[in-house]
Amino acid sequence: MFGRKRKPDASAKDAAANSPPSPLQAAMHQARVEAAERTSVVVDLRDAELARLELLNEALDPPFTEIPPEVDLFDRGISQGETPRLWIDAVAHIAMGRDKRSYRFLQDSRMGRHVLAESVEIPEIVQAVTGYVARRLIERQRALAESPDLLARGAPKEAARQQRRRRWRALGALTLGFVIGVLTLFVVALLMATRS
Repeated sequence: MFGRKRKPDASAKDAAANSPPSPLQAAMHQARVEAAERTSVVVDLRDAELARLELLNEALDPPFTEIPPEVDLFDRGISQGETPRLWIDAVAHIAMGRDKRSYRFLQDSRMGRHVLAESVEIPEIVQAVTGYVARRLIERQRALAESPDLLARGAPKEAARQQRRRRWRALGALTLGFVIGVLTLFVVALLMATRS
């Protein structure tokens, strides 16, 4: 009475707790259990992929220690995203195959992605990566042999060109500001003269 609700009977609570769940509730419970199992399997697979890529990364240490320190072509590291990858350089990486056991050494190019090597064995992938690194180093040596001053003139020349562009842009902005200021003064003087 007067807006007060009656407390449910304890026997009604016991009856609701002891009654069998509805088919929909049972199906929802089963779907939750399956979703939790799938999520844990996906997380376990991603962790396994990362672990396998880390093993390969450690196996690649010896060839990469032989690269001269002045060569900055390679930037090896593992990216942890939806698909973990072991990057060799900006265009080549290693990812796990669909079976999550085989390594796929891939290279991106203008024509698409190319599979350079695929194997379940780490030594085979290490050999393929070593060959790729050797080819990239030979390409660099040939480019430097054709133009020995390429390294010396490339960076300073580009820096000087960029500095000239910045100077011209600053001069252009200054000139534009001056012209707009003169025009504004002219318009203000014209308006003042017409009001008098």
